[in-house]
Amino acid sequence: MQFEVERIVRTALEEDIGLGDITTEVTVAEETMARAELVAKEEFTLAGVAVAEAVFSALDPEISFEKLLSDGRKIRRGEVIAWIKGQASVLLQGERTALNLMQRMSGIATLTAQYVEKVAGTGAVIVDTRKTVPGLRALDKYAVRMGGGRNHRIGLFDGVLIKENHSAAAGGITAAVTRAKQKLPHTLKIEVETRSMEEVQEAIDAGADIIMLDNMSLAEMRQGVELIAGRALVEASGGVNLDTVRNIAETGVNIISVGALTHSVKAADISMLFDE
Repeated sequence: MQFEVERIVRTALEEDIGLGDITTEVTVAEETMARAELVAKEEFTLAGVAVAEAVFSALDPEISFEKLLSDGRKIRRGEVIAWIKGQASVLLQGERTALNLMQRMSGIATLTAQYVEKVAGTGAVIVDTRKTVPGLRALDKYAVRMGGGRNHRIGLFDGVLIKENHSAAAGGITAAVTRAKQKLPHTLKIEVETRSMEEVQEAIDAGADIIMLDNMSLAEMRQGVELIAGRALVEASGGVNLDTVRNIAETGVNIISVGALTHSVKAADISMLFDE
């Protein structure tokens, strides 16, 4: 995670500063010191404080960053997240990058927490997907965890999910699962995406460990859960939003994957204000 944070911060700062911060260079004396606060402008679940600190530390290792609130906490409007002290030019150069990353991460954590609250008591868990901003996946998925959700696979390299196109290319679900079992170590589970009860049955017969019910109605989900009968974990995917997620959870599925956690997130409102 630390390596990913450093890479993301370095890339983001290079993108924003480029050959230099022209405005700061022509308006602020190099020796000017400043103190600023990161403050919440609305209620949200916090994520990304350490990432914000990493932004300023990348610009100046001597910067003082005093963290007052921790990731995963629900905070109120007006609460101060952190104090930052150092050269005014460093604070100004890091401001937008730090806020961009922390606002997005907090937005993801906040939305995730809302989904988790909706399914409380059902036994279903909320997980993310690979629908993340390219290059920011480590931060996006960390933010999901801060909101109380869990991570699905990180990428193509750490889990087997046989989707519709894999099955089509392999010659069907049975062929795809059979081939996977021949090549995989026993430590890896196999998940199969299904779109009908016939495919659910085929996935059961093939020995899938996890069966995804993709874009099915509530009635179909209940039927799928009954058909699987505990022989595999059941994941619901597609058509999930805050209005539908509770009903989906009550069908008896074990896992609900929500692409919106990371692909349609609203950034939390956070400001950096200089102490005059």
